[in-house]
Amino acid sequence: MLQNLSQEVHRRTRADTTLPWIGAIGLAIAVGIAYFVAAHLSLALLAKPDGVAVFWPAAGVSSGVLIALGREARLPVTSGVMVATVIANLMSDRNVWSATAFAFCNAGEALLTAWLIERYFGSSFGLDRLRHILGLLAAAVVATAASAIGGTVAFELFHSPTAPIWTIWQHWFASDAVGIITVAPLVIGLAKALREPPPRNEIIEGVAALAASAVINAIIVLLPAEPWETVLPAALMFPILLWLAARCQPVFAAAAAFVASLTIVWTMTFGIGHFADPAIPIGDRILSAQAAILGITLKAYVLAALFAEKRHHEAVLEESEARLQEALTVGAVMAFEWDPCNGLSQRSENAAQILGFDPHQTFTAAQFFARIHPDDRACFKALIHKVSVDSPCYSVTFRFIRPDGREVWLEETSKAEFDTTGRVVRLKGLTRDITRRKQAEERQDLLIAELDHRVKNVLARVAVVAMHTRQGSGTMDEFVRALGGRIQSMAAAHSLLSQSRWYGVGLTDLIRHQLAPYTTDTNTKISGPDVMLAAAETQAVAMVIHELVTNAAKHGALSSPDGRVSVSWENRSGADATAILTIAWREFGGPPIAAPVPSGYGSSLIRDLIPHELGGTVDLIFPPDGACCKIAIPLKRR
Repeated sequence: MLQNLSQEVHRRTRADTTLPWIGAIGLAIAVGIAYFVAAHLSLALLAKPDGVAVFWPAAGVSSGVLIALGREARLPVTSGVMVATVIANLMSDRNVWSATAFAFCNAGEALLTAWLIERYFGSSFGLDRLRHILGLLAAAVVATAASAIGGTVAFELFHSPTAPIWTIWQHWFASDAVGIITVAPLVIGLAKALREPPPRNEIIEGVAALAASAVINAIIVLLPAEPWETVLPAALMFPILLWLAARCQPVFAAAAAFVASLTIVWTMTFGIGHFADPAIPIGDRILSAQAAILGITLKAYVLAALFAEKRHHEAVLEESEARLQEALTVGAVMAFEWDPCNGLSQRSENAAQILGFDPHQTFTAAQFFARIHPDDRACFKALIHKVSVDSPCYSVTFRFIRPDGREVWLEETSKAEFDTTGRVVRLKGLTRDITRRKQAEERQDLLIAELDHRVKNVLARVAVVAMHTRQGSGTMDEFVRALGGRIQSMAAAHSLLSQSRWYGVGLTDLIRHQLAPYTTDTNTKISGPDVMLAAAETQAVAMVIHELVTNAAKHGALSSPDGRVSVSWENRSGADATAILTIAWREFGGPPIAAPVPSGYGSSLIRDLIPHELGGTVDLIFPPDGACCKIAIPLKRR
């Protein structure tokens, strides 16, 4: 099994290393074929007497592929260019030495062009930036100028031309530069379109425009040969180029420029139209053709880049505005601008959500002022009237009544702009919905007031308990123990209320907490339905149960190992449909109780606290077999 796994890994490793080579070989073959076809057609039109090709679009094929695919394509593109150059030159009756020299010049030209583009623009080069177009033009000039030097030297060494060296260099430079400028952008644009296909409607519109450009090119070819026909292609192509640049990606404008350039080269090569007029010297025809090609291509690229930049800036602006609107909406903030001279106002899109008006209807400044709360309107207007050049800003908090009747709190901060006479011409600012903050502040104020009230009540109760505990205590130690137990009982009730955020405490939890110091598995029994006590009910019941527990622990059932305590309750409806909570406390098995039982502060608190604070009743008796207490409390409706 391990051997099979090893073989499988080896096969996959070989496949992973083989696939890039297959792709590289395929790229080299494709570039070679394209370069050969373009070069072979170009060699059909040679300048006399130097024998240099007038147009060399093959340079654009190699440079465009290298720029589009990056440095990984250098080896296959270079190989394809050199092989195609040698074959094309040998088929044109040139010797192997010159063909080899030309191959090195052409390959070096493409490599230098691509290197300059990568060096100054990186891998993100495209046709959607004007500086990229100008950079491609500069790179083509530098690379073809250098290549032309090598090509001129090769011509001088292997062909002995009669034309001056300057003329040979000029023809090589012009033909290769025009080839790069004409073809390379099309290759770059097609590569990008394959990676990021344009929308279907844009493709249809672009193809239609290209078809229209082909028709116009045919018309230009069929026109009679006149001197004014030199500038006619650029003039007639302008509307099509403007259409493509404004509506489509730059690759379509590059394609239209390529079609026009190909038409001009084709008419010269096959003797059709103005550029093939034998009455015009060949040098003049070549210059006019190159000028027409450069005019059309540069116009197409510049228009396409400018419109692409415009679309990019619009997209960035829309995205930025969308993010701003989202941030304003999340923060419940709206931006506004108000012209007090004519009453016109503008607000951000989320203003309708904050102010509650219909976003499809106009909401004027007068309508805004009319919905400010009457108690805040005068103060708001007074702040605006006080704005001056020395004090251009104001900040105000006010209530606003929405069209749906809901009242919201708004906080507005604004700054005024003035004309030369000091008159306010514009107010700009932000308005924030602070309703939640105001509601939180109101809740906080209520909680503080409630806390203050409860603290006062607790302190007053502690003072009363301390006073009565001292009166019923024989010694200081007894006083400290009794007072500590009662305060601890109050603290336990307060802790339960804090845990529930003062919404209420379950009666079961309350009784278990009070019995906890003395309870075992056998000496207590607690039973009853789930009942929630309010804060006042919790505190009063806790103190009463504490006194019952303390009395049972000192004198009753909880002081004896055999003693038991039973606490049960029920919740029933009274005569007026008020809920009545009945609690029954019963002790068993404790020391016998001898009558009469002396009355102290504890028994007084049990009998008097519930009726005094909750309006209930308490029946506390001491039969011989154990204390018995029945408590009835009217519960508040919640």
